[in-house]
Amino acid sequence: MIKKIFFPVILVLLGWAFFINPTIKEVGAGVAILLFGMIMLEEGFNAFVEGPLQKLLKRMTDKLYKSLGLGFVVTAFLQSSSLISVITISFLSAGLIELYAGIGIIFGANLGTTATAWLVAIFGLKIKVSALAMPMLAFGILFVFQKSKSFKGIGYVLAGLGFFFLGIHFMKQGFDIYQDSINLADFAMPGFWGLIVYTLIGILITLVLQSSSAAMALILTALAVGQITYDNSLALAIGANIGTTITAILGSLNANVAGKRLAGAHLIFNMVTGIIALIFIAQLGQLVNYISFSTGVAANNYTIKLSIFHTIFNFIGVLIMIPFINLLVRFLSRVFVEKEKDEEKIEYPVYLNESVLAYPQTALRALMDESKRLFEKATFEIVSHGLNLHVSDIKGGRKLKEVVEKSKEELEVDIDELYYNKVKIIYSKIIKYATLAQSKFSLSPEAMEAFTRIKLANRNVVETIKGIRGLRKNVSQYMLSDNKYIQKEYDRLRRKVLQVLREIYFTRKDETPEAHLERLERLKEKADKSDVLVDGTLDKLIREQKISSVMATSLANDSDNVADIMKKLIETAELLYINSDTLIGLTEEEKKKKKEKEKKGK
Repeated sequence: MIKKIFFPVILVLLGWAFFINPTIKEVGAGVAILLFGMIMLEEGFNAFVEGPLQKLLKRMTDKLYKSLGLGFVVTAFLQSSSLISVITISFLSAGLIELYAGIGIIFGANLGTTATAWLVAIFGLKIKVSALAMPMLAFGILFVFQKSKSFKGIGYVLAGLGFFFLGIHFMKQGFDIYQDSINLADFAMPGFWGLIVYTLIGILITLVLQSSSAAMALILTALAVGQITYDNSLALAIGANIGTTITAILGSLNANVAGKRLAGAHLIFNMVTGIIALIFIAQLGQLVNYISFSTGVAANNYTIKLSIFHTIFNFIGVLIMIPFINLLVRFLSRVFVEKEKDEEKIEYPVYLNESVLAYPQTALRALMDESKRLFEKATFEIVSHGLNLHVSDIKGGRKLKEVVEKSKEELEVDIDELYYNKVKIIYSKIIKYATLAQSKFSLSPEAMEAFTRIKLANRNVVETIKGIRGLRKNVSQYMLSDNKYIQKEYDRLRRKVLQVLREIYFTRKDETPEAHLERLERLKEKADKSDVLVDGTLDKLIREQKISSVMATSLANDSDNVADIMKKLIETAELLYINSDTLIGLTEEEKKKKKEKEKKGK
């Protein structure tokens, strides 16, 4: 809603600005080209994020200094802390990283965004930009047209940097032209109110551009040609730092609680850093002068001095906030709380939201986690209760035969109601998000299959519930039957399903679920062989007239139903617990190795 209102307002303001002063078009074009360069840098980044991203993130975020370093390096490379914030929220929402690590990345990103100021001050304003921009654009576009994803990524990065420098060139040229008609420095405001007003202007500029890096480039360019004063530029830089949190907040609107917590951390950090910079701006200015004098920077080289100031107050902010990260995590966890749902109410997805669709890996991880949640709810609640077994019977260590023989009480459970309240909506959302992911991304056949298998696994869950619903009436009737033979057979059916549920439970709990693969496969084979029509049990019972024809028909159908339920449960468990990392870790390199092995095999 905010974006829908914001966009037309910006269009109107931009049109009005061009109408009252056509000379501003050079600056506007420069900003547009610079932002386009940032978009291309993002495209270049996207070409390299596919692969075993989860393992990489775990390695790069298991320590605070690694998270800080990752945020700093990637932001310095991409020239956008706002983009890193949105990406981090996406990863956090999908469960790929923890909140502690996400906060570390955000802190590092704020340091990384200072690289823009140095890039503009040292290169963009000191040398002939076309000498850098034109070759980058020429080589970049050549790479973009290559088939290889890696080459395309390199091309987008080169072209993005080329447009970035070209944007700075047009902005500087625009301010030079604009100076002939009006000098914005005439509107300089010294003192306290100048500090407040220009901080608010810095926030507004960043709101419009949706990037503090672009805002800093604009501020530095205007400062270089004397359109703003040095003192006012310091306030503008502080405002740009605060304004960049808006992008993170907008990105978190569709995220889950974890994403909202990270956006809150970003807001708190930038607000605290900005307030400290505003309070101690005089002392920070003196420190900048001292550093400039010590390093031989000219007293009137305001672009370099602004870059030093921008770096110092972000660095101080990180130093001040690092000791309070644990306190910040606890505070945000109390403020943004996952709503507890009453057991009788309708269940909704926990891991699925629009932010996880930013990347294939985050989408697949979120779908995997939501599928596990649905599967566990279905197996350990609906399936067990449908067979008049308690969830504690699955988790316990009692012998299966003893559990079944003592579980003769019919549990009050409405499977249809449980399905509609706790399964149907989550299942429909999983199918929707898996389909959206398949249509949104350019995926390899293996990755497409991974999303398809997710959908098939969830369909197995739904079909299992339907199977239990068809089985329940006869189970409840015959487990208490006076006919000991039919009672024994239905106890055997319940025992077989219980055995599968227990093995799935241990597989889920085990840190090495692969160890259970062989046992699960044996149970799957056993499911077909133990069918009463296959093993001769039904024929014997009928010949010896131990059960009626009605009982025989029910038993034959239910035995086949149980075999199907067992196989579906096992297949789903293997996908979600044993093969999940393999699906998420699909890479181009692995595909090539697979193809090479197939060729050698032939």
